[in-house]
Amino acid sequence: MKNYILITGGSGFIGSNFIRYLLSEEFDCHIVNLDSLTYAGNPLSLSDCEGDDRYHFIHGDILDRGLLERLFEEYAFTGVIHFAAESHVDRSILGPEAFIDTNIKGTFNLLDVAYRHWKNGKGFSRFHHISTDEVYGSLGETGAFTEATPYDPSSPYSASKASSDHLVKAYCRTYGFPAVITNCSNNYGPYQFPEKLIPLMILNIMEEKPLPVYGQGLNIRDWLYVEDHCSAIWKVFCDGKDGETYNVGGGAERKNIEIVHLLCDLVDKKLKRSDGVSSRNLIRYVQDRPGHDFRYAIDASKLKNELGWEPAFSFEEALENTVDWYLNNMEWVNNVRSGAYREWLDRNYSGRQKGEL
Repeated sequence: MKNYILITGGSGFIGSNFIRYLLSEEFDCHIVNLDSLTYAGNPLSLSDCEGDDRYHFIHGDILDRGLLERLFEEYAFTGVIHFAAESHVDRSILGPEAFIDTNIKGTFNLLDVAYRHWKNGKGFSRFHHISTDEVYGSLGETGAFTEATPYDPSSPYSASKASSDHLVKAYCRTYGFPAVITNCSNNYGPYQFPEKLIPLMILNIMEEKPLPVYGQGLNIRDWLYVEDHCSAIWKVFCDGKDGETYNVGGGAERKNIEIVHLLCDLVDKKLKRSDGVSSRNLIRYVQDRPGHDFRYAIDASKLKNELGWEPAFSFEEALENTVDWYLNNMEWVNNVRSGAYREWLDRNYSGRQKGEL
C-alpha cells in the first residue's frame, strides 16, 4: 500500500524546495501537492519533478472543504505538511482579508478534515503545521525566541499565522490530534518570489535598479537557508513529539543593510563589473513600513538537543549559492515577474519609487 503525504502550498518557495528535497533523498513516500497557484505558486518550480511517479499535483484551494474531503478519501493520507499561506507582511498591510481567509479559515478546513480522517481510523499519523517566528513579535538588542515565548504578533500576516498556530494546538489538546508545529526564521534560497529582500536585491543589482531599504536598514533577522529548513521539517515530521512546537533557525543574525552590502559585493564580483562603481551606490533608504519589528532571533536548541538537527550550511556559503541560482535561472524569474504579479504590482505600487517593496 502506497504511503501518501499531502503537502499544501507545494508550488511556493519553501514547499517546492521541500518536495524536491524529499524526491532527491528517495524517502519512502508519495507526494500529493495541493496548490491554488496564486502569484507566489509557480508550476515551473517543480517542472523537473513532473515525470516522477511519486509526485502528483492537484490545482485546488484549502478553502474548498469538499475538495479536501475527496482527496483524503481518495488518497488515505498518512500525513499532512501544511505550507499553504499568504506570507508577505507588506501585502497583509495592504489587503489583510486574504490572510484571514487562507491562513485561518483554510488552516481550519485542513485541520478539521485531517482530524476527522484520523478519528475514523484511516491510518493518519501526523499533521505538521509550518509557521513563522513573526508570531512572537519583536526582540530588543538581546535575547532570542524560544518555544515558550509569548505570542505578540505585529502585522495582519503574523496575527493570522498566530491564529492558525493556536488552532493546531487546540486540536492537539482538545482531541489528542497528532500534530506538531515549527516556527522558522527568515528563509532564503532558490525559487523565492522576488518580492522578498534577498531575491529582490539580487535582481535589482543585476538590472542596476534602486535598492530600497526600509528605515536605515538596521532591522535584524535570523537567516535560514531553505535547504536546511527542509531537513529540519522532515526531521520534526518523522521524529517530533505530538503536541510540541520546535523553533528552526539558521543561527545567522544580520542587519538588513549588511545583507544588501554583501549582495552588492557578491553580484558585482559574479558579473565581473570592472568600472569601479559599486552597486552600493544604488541603495535608497525609504520610509519604514508600519509596525516593522526590530529584531528576530531564534533559539533552536530544543530542535538540536531533542532531535539532533543543526544547519548544514554556513550563511556565506548559502548566500553565494543563492546568488548563483538567480544568475543562472532568469527564465524562472521572468516567468514569475509577469502576469498576475505584475498586474498586482501595478495596482498597489504604481505611485511608489520603482523597485520599492
